[in-house]
Amino acid sequence: MTIHHVATTGSDTADGSAGAPLRTINRAAALARPGDTVRVHGGEYREWVRPARGGLSDLRRITYEAADGEHVVIKGSEPVTAWHREDGDVWRAEVPNSLFGDRNPFVETVDGDWLVPPATGERQHLGEVYLDGRSLSEVHDRATVSAPVARTEAVDGWTGTTEPVEDPEWTRAVWYAEVGEDTTTIWANFLGTDPTGALVEINVRPAVFYPTEHHLDYITVRGFELAQAATPWTPPTADQPGLIGPNWAKGWIIEDNVIHDAKCSAVSLGKEISTGHNYATERGDKPGYQYQLESVFLARQIGWDRERVGSHVVRRNTIFDCGQNGVVGHLGAVFSTIEDNHIHHIATKREFYGYEIGGIKLHAAVDVQIVHNRIHDCTLGVWLDWQTQGTRVARNLFYANTRDLFVEVSHGPYVVDHNVFASPVALEVFSQGGAYVNNLVAGAVRLEQVMDRATPYHRPHSTEVAGFAVVCGGDDRYVGNLFLGGDADRAFAPGSKGHRLTTYGTHGYDGCPASLEEYLGGMDQSKGDHERFHGLRQPAYVHHNAYAGGAAPYEQEKDALVLDDAVTCAVVDQGDQVVLETNLPEALVAAHVGLVTAADLPRVRYVDADFEEPDGTPLVVGTDLLGREKEAGAGYPVGPLAAVDAGTSRVRVW
Repeated sequence: MTIHHVATTGSDTADGSAGAPLRTINRAAALARPGDTVRVHGGEYREWVRPARGGLSDLRRITYEAADGEHVVIKGSEPVTAWHREDGDVWRAEVPNSLFGDRNPFVETVDGDWLVPPATGERQHLGEVYLDGRSLSEVHDRATVSAPVARTEAVDGWTGTTEPVEDPEWTRAVWYAEVGEDTTTIWANFLGTDPTGALVEINVRPAVFYPTEHHLDYITVRGFELAQAATPWTPPTADQPGLIGPNWAKGWIIEDNVIHDAKCSAVSLGKEISTGHNYATERGDKPGYQYQLESVFLARQIGWDRERVGSHVVRRNTIFDCGQNGVVGHLGAVFSTIEDNHIHHIATKREFYGYEIGGIKLHAAVDVQIVHNRIHDCTLGVWLDWQTQGTRVARNLFYANTRDLFVEVSHGPYVVDHNVFASPVALEVFSQGGAYVNNLVAGAVRLEQVMDRATPYHRPHSTEVAGFAVVCGGDDRYVGNLFLGGDADRAFAPGSKGHRLTTYGTHGYDGCPASLEEYLGGMDQSKGDHERFHGLRQPAYVHHNAYAGGAAPYEQEKDALVLDDAVTCAVVDQGDQVVLETNLPEALVAAHVGLVTAADLPRVRYVDADFEEPDGTPLVVGTDLLGREKEAGAGYPVGPLAAVDAGTSRVRVW
């Protein structure tokens, strides 16, 4: 194994030893072979790292790491120093277009499938201007730079609610650009700051650490600060480049990094371009849904399987200030683990809106484990869309989001357990085949059938497509959860598309049969084979949950605990740590439910599959929010903690 050293004092003509380091990470990448390490020493590197090759196995990786104890920053931006005052707080800089290479982000727009164009028709550009590391907002004419208006609130496109802007005054820090044949001219209002005495940067590169070739496998990226890339819009029907990512490969580890200021997506575990690229937008001859179906089959034809794609690990990263996603991926994230990350302030700048936005947004999350992440201050925490099968969402902490978890047009089996959902909209279930076990659900629950889109499901633990189905509703399981009530008008604005379907608790399943036998027995046998199934809500398997504050149980629930006593649960963010403050009656801390295993979770109907671990063994839902193991035969309180005190208590949960 060779260690290739890189330092800001080095030279790319050196040999890369500790005493004669290289100057650029890319030069080290050109030299690195399987089993080698590229060790980068402290300082700032402005380059797009494009690995030349990958490792050969989990034991013969190529590792890129920051030197121990040294702060290494890799940026997709360049500083701009030649600012000239025009009037008042407005400054002008002229940047040669040669700085951008063949892709000028001040020309390219945020555009593609599933993006909702603004009513004005004005598109945001991929370009960005940063003052001392903080991004300004784009405006669309020179006059507004001189007279910017603060934005105090923004309407969330999904819930219809009006959300406050975190720092209205900073929304007056704006920029506008015009691109000429040889020069890009940027005007910016820095709100009284003299840019000649500050750090002003513009994003230049479309990525920071991202291969241009596919199947460069078994690469580790560890310990860096990665920032400021002009990443494009990443829908599931397009190429999905991120600030960092494997670009259709297997076995990457992305760990212990600070990743921020991707224009759209930070970490991409996503699709590649040959299986379709914004055809719904560019061609307009089919809906995006149809192109997305086609991309699944095209991916299978080019080797979308466990042997060639996925099995990545994304852990212990801090990801923030991105316009679209903290982690994104269609197809390419299969069999991966996303754990111990801190993801916040995703899409809260609200510069653009579309249907592909979330702290984590995955399509086809087959056997993906999303475990013990802290996700807050996002417009949507986690969005699992299509083919959520074998997926586990466990021990995560969601709070201060507009919405926490959305599972859409999937058929399971998937498991959501021991999470805290503390935002106004906690769960949106437009799917079937789910199991919700031992969660704290302190927000609204929205349920919906989806009868106009049949989506694929797979053979267990495989990418092989087994069939298609629409979402009739039901076929869900709820065991050992604590539901709190609330005000529906605060979760969805009256008149919005979500408001009438919002509930607190599980009573949205009222009307569902309580068993498969009841479901089959209630069919109209005079109808034809297809018609008697179509639109008929499936069984709801709901038992041993608790409800307080006006939340209500499913009408046929067994052993429901409905409390008139006051129950409060609050997530308190203290910066480096988070505390769960509770005030609970004795009835809630008593043992109410046992250890939940696959034996307690009826088989998923459409997929005809049991609840299993990724290795195919029966599922055991046995680890609480704090990592404590539960034992068979013992009793536990409802909610995410295996032990909790009555009365007022404070528990550190992060």
